Amino acid sequence: MTLAGRPWLSSYPDGVPHTLSYPEVPVYALLDEAAQRHGAAAATHFYGARLTWAHVRHQADAFAAALASLGVQKGDRVAIMLPNIPQTVIAYFGALKAGAVVAFCNPLYTERELAHQLNDSGAGVIVALDRLAPRIRAVQGGTSIRRLILTGLTDYMPLALRVMAPFVKPDLVGKVPREPDVYAFRELIRRHDGAEPPAVAIDPVRDLALLQYTGGTTGLSKGAMLTHRNLVANVWQLRAWMQTAEEGSERILAVMPFFHVYGLTVCLNMAALLAAMLLLVPRFDVKQVLKLVHRERPTLFPGAPTMYVAINQYPGISRYRLDSIRACISGAAPLPVEVQTTFEALTGGTLVEGYGLTEASPVTHCNPLAGRRVPGSIGLPLPDTEVKIVDLETRAEELPPGEVGELCIRGPQVMAGYWNRPEETDQVLRDGWLHTGDVAWMDEAGYTYLVDRIKDVIIAGGYNIYPREVEEVLYEHPAVLEAAVVGVPDEYRGQSVKAFVVPKPGEVVTADEIIGFCRERLAKYKVPREVEFRPELPKSLAGKVLRRELRGE
Repeated sequence: MTLAGRPWLSSYPDGVPHTLSYPEVPVYALLDEAAQRHGAAAATHFYGARLTWAHVRHQADAFAAALASLGVQKGDRVAIMLPNIPQTVIAYFGALKAGAVVAFCNPLYTERELAHQLNDSGAGVIVALDRLAPRIRAVQGGTSIRRLILTGLTDYMPLALRVMAPFVKPDLVGKVPREPDVYAFRELIRRHDGAEPPAVAIDPVRDLALLQYTGGTTGLSKGAMLTHRNLVANVWQLRAWMQTAEEGSERILAVMPFFHVYGLTVCLNMAALLAAMLLLVPRFDVKQVLKLVHRERPTLFPGAPTMYVAINQYPGISRYRLDSIRACISGAAPLPVEVQTTFEALTGGTLVEGYGLTEASPVTHCNPLAGRRVPGSIGLPLPDTEVKIVDLETRAEELPPGEVGELCIRGPQVMAGYWNRPEETDQVLRDGWLHTGDVAWMDEAGYTYLVDRIKDVIIAGGYNIYPREVEEVLYEHPAVLEAAVVGVPDEYRGQSVKAFVVPKPGEVVTADEIIGFCRERLAKYKVPREVEFRPELPKSLAGKVLRRELRGE
């Protein structure tokens, strides 16, 4: 692709390079360098307890040695089933230092979902919260899991909270069973304190660092094979994009879960690269998050639109100081323009929409934090990221600016393929291009506009209707807090539009009012035929509205 074929480069803000030189290092080198340059700086903040970068590296080295003593070798898969707590940071880097491939598991997985992922990955060791042990035991017999390493949520809390453990919430307290194949996380680290991690040769380009499982929108989830090179490249691309980020002085509000690749890259890996402090939040609770922001003054807040919505609409929001927040990249779902403008007015910071997917480590696009932002756009491709829009039918013919087709991506952050799924890999990786399955178009300046997932497109009477376009209009209604749109069967039209709406607290609105509002702003065939009011919408832990659950009803 020639320079003329990369119109986005002419739209880059001053100072953002078109291409980068990436260090050929494993992911854990980010931790080692942070500890070397800023060892005394705080790496994690968890309920007031802090670990420095030197301390995190020391414990990760010990955990790597512990894994080696349990028989973990290069290429073995280690599952991690933890929320955002200090143990997650230590276990992640420790497993990589042992040469293992990390497979994160969502702590909310059902037994069926957990069994599938453990079987598919072939993990032999799992690191998990102690209160999740019964769920793991229920499926263990049919998996390759031979070692359980358990930890309690209070293990790395301040001493005062640990002493009070019998009096805190029951879900904060656990106990490691005394069984032959079960090990206590802190005890393993204590026994290997001061030990050197095993000497494992890592080829960053070829060796896997992560099996990141997709959400399983269609059928069972697949493991995207992400190499050390993929993850390191993506975090360096983001650093180049975030021009004002200062090494050793940032504070990242880590509320996006690390078991989601967006949280892993934009929070955890970025924190290591910048030697920033991670303000760890195990579960998003808007009141607790606001208290943390008010007290600890984060500068960077990567999040999902639903989180910004919750903050925008929180009663008494004026009581909290939010002006420390300087930059926010929204991911995991489309960012409504109304949500963006309201949040920026509250904080004085910059909130921009980005885009990515598991198969790309995940970030591929972002609106400039300094420079021309285009509301409603996912922005420009990151350095060294190439983009093309292809015909939806042929999936090969490249389309000119302004025409809608499938978004395809090529760059150093694109995965090696799907774990043990060569046929599905061949369907999405073609001649080096990742076919995303997303419908989009690009303007003359290189800004990309995401229309919707191919599978989410509603076809009514022969017309294509993109849910995001309808949802943007719904968010403009003053009584609407959240909205989602899906297609439902229609005997005459094939499908019709149904809207699910969560009203703002204290607001009363009718279905006819919502439909009338849309009728003034949308073509007739795009207007919802049905409106259902809900107290909340189903969401993933990453804050993404689960349209498939709404359709499944």
